[in-house]
Amino acid sequence: MFTTTPFSVWDLNDDLQNGLKSIGWEFSTQVQKDTIPLALAGKDVIGQARTGSGKTAAFGLPTMNACQATGELQALILTPTRELANQVAEELNNIQGDAGLEIMTVYGGTDLEKQARNLQSGVDIIVGTPGRVMDMTERGHIDLAKPGFFVLDEADRMLDMGFFPDIMWVVERMTGREQTLLFSATFPQEIIDAANEFMNEPDFVLTNTEKLDIPPIDQFSVRIGRANKLWVVGRLLARMSEEDQTIIFTNTKRMVDLLVQRLKKHRFDVEGIHGDMSQNQREKIISNFKEGNSSVVIATDVAARGIDVDGITLVINYDVPDDVDNYVHRIGRTGRIGRKGEAWVLVGRDDIPQLNKIIATHSLEIEATDAPNLPDGMTRDPVKKQEDNAEAADVFGMVPIKLETTSMSKYAIVNQITSSLNCSELAVGDIVINDDHTVVEVHNKHASLAVRSFNAKELPASIIEI
Repeated sequence: MFTTTPFSVWDLNDDLQNGLKSIGWEFSTQVQKDTIPLALAGKDVIGQARTGSGKTAAFGLPTMNACQATGELQALILTPTRELANQVAEELNNIQGDAGLEIMTVYGGTDLEKQARNLQSGVDIIVGTPGRVMDMTERGHIDLAKPGFFVLDEADRMLDMGFFPDIMWVVERMTGREQTLLFSATFPQEIIDAANEFMNEPDFVLTNTEKLDIPPIDQFSVRIGRANKLWVVGRLLARMSEEDQTIIFTNTKRMVDLLVQRLKKHRFDVEGIHGDMSQNQREKIISNFKEGNSSVVIATDVAARGIDVDGITLVINYDVPDDVDNYVHRIGRTGRIGRKGEAWVLVGRDDIPQLNKIIATHSLEIEATDAPNLPDGMTRDPVKKQEDNAEAADVFGMVPIKLETTSMSKYAIVNQITSSLNCSELAVGDIVINDDHTVVEVHNKHASLAVRSFNAKELPASIIEI
């Protein structure tokens, strides 16, 4: 991930160089090496950069190098979410050293009047979301004619979230704009068209255009039905040490809430974060996680944008993501800056095509495996495994059962099931007598009981996993 190019070779001011030294940053990442010299030369830059690539410093260092601590607005950085705005502002403050730049966040979900008062006291760099920046501009609290430096971060997510009209509104009012940096993980045609419209002969920095930056971590998939996903999660969390931190991803806000409720019931200390929570709630949870006061966070993809924690050692994909790139964004939360980590994905039968698409798109090596063993000294599962035959059932709910016999007639098999389970013959489907075994279909509702019934009669039976 890192190159052999040190930050010291670039003409960054002394405060920034000292700030980098103070936090132990010596060598640049690839996107930083490719972007910073162009930006320092005053050129417009379009950069391909993804989560965990070091892109914040790639645009942050040239931005801060172009600014003075005057209390006059000189640079505007737009991000798609409030969490990402906070993350960017925090990183810039960490690396600015003694430059004394006033860096403020401007986003919705917080007290507008308080933000206005803060801006009136003086600001050098604004990091904000498009909607609130527009609002504050219309109210006269931001003068977009002032900043000469403009950064657009995660442009593709801006496009997905419908922010591009807002961005163009902002750009049109930045009459003093002299330099623009645009970063995006992917490049839909709309982004290329827009960039050509408001950028001045930009240089393209396409780092790793072939594929996303895959962290050097171990990746595993577990084939499991929805009823037992929690059982696997329990085993994964039981393996954590006191220093480990875990993030669990789901596709919906509802599932975040359900997982928090169920895991707390099983005595796991977890917190959930999603877009329906108040800004204060989310910031408190993110702060606790960053400071190491909590070890497990359950999140949706959008809410997790503000979680930038180096200590994450385990990522669990409770749901397979709907977007192929989101899988890599998720696992990029661990293995940060060369650290080791693991990523697990829980896969139901219906998820297999999507997981195969993710693997093929990004040339991933994901090892199919069983749920991990319990750690040494633990004899009971934190979450009890449920009987779940849904994964083996067909679309009609019929589960195939293998009988290690060929001596029973079809009539005798049906009679054994209906009489011992006190169920209708409709619960029994096709019966195929092969050379060395028999396969009988039984409805999911009765399948496990049917297996036990045959085994009790010393007729070995087992469910056939499809």
